Amino acid sequence: MKKGLFLLLFLGLFASEAHAINEKKLIDMTYPFAEETLHWPTAQPFKLEKVNEGMTPQGFWYSSYNYSASEHVGTHLDAPFHFAQGKWTTDQIPLERTIGPGVIINVRGKAEANRDYQLQVVDIRTWERRHGKIPPGAIVLMYSGWGKFWGDRKSYFGTDQPDDVTNLRFPGFSKEAAEFLIKERKIDAVGIDTPSIDYGPSRDFIVHQVFGRANVPIFENVANLNRLPPKGATIFAIPMKIKGGSGAPLRIFALLP
Repeated sequence: MKKGLFLLLFLGLFASEAHAINEKKLIDMTYPFAEETLHWPTAQPFKLEKVNEGMTPQGFWYSSYNYSASEHVGTHLDAPFHFAQGKWTTDQIPLERTIGPGVIINVRGKAEANRDYQLQVVDIRTWERRHGKIPPGAIVLMYSGWGKFWGDRKSYFGTDQPDDVTNLRFPGFSKEAAEFLIKERKIDAVGIDTPSIDYGPSRDFIVHQVFGRANVPIFENVANLNRLPPKGATIFAIPMKIKGGSGAPLRIFALLP
């Protein structure tokens, strides 16, 4: 079945049964946005400015705020345009590319042994031997276990020094794994539970380039991957629709089978 038809049927069923969804089957994969939300060392952090908060003279409650931040703070989308000129900006990404069957590749043990671990093609093939071939249109998420460090900047990034991008240490994808997923498995989107799809020591961000050139959206700082099964969940990744954007804050969640 083509993914477009699958989505129409699934979303129709989802809508008709929305009132009856078991909340235990919904997994929120988004970290809250707040001033303490982790952000790239050179990026503007999230800021919430109070404009109004309190009872009005008319006797009703009213609150209103302004917010500001980099596109790439907390749980967020990297649009292909971020590292590939002429490819999709945030608003140009079709929604059908950010909704689909989730494939969770667990490399937590390897990441614990090596902070600089990069997902390899052998990890993908090992997953397939256990769970079957990755279907076209899948959303592939690498689970490194890095979420245990969320909130601790030094542990999560490898450095807690402002503007320090030379001592970053965290896992990511290898170029070979990215090319395999694009050419051999024709995935729709990809994500990770670390600050970047490229591992910390990267200087050329080659994985961003590879996925960007193929118009594959990237999700970073994804939460709660430990709560998802290797296959069977449906991923919904809904970014703020920023016209011409290179990325956006992301609300991502999963519906378990």
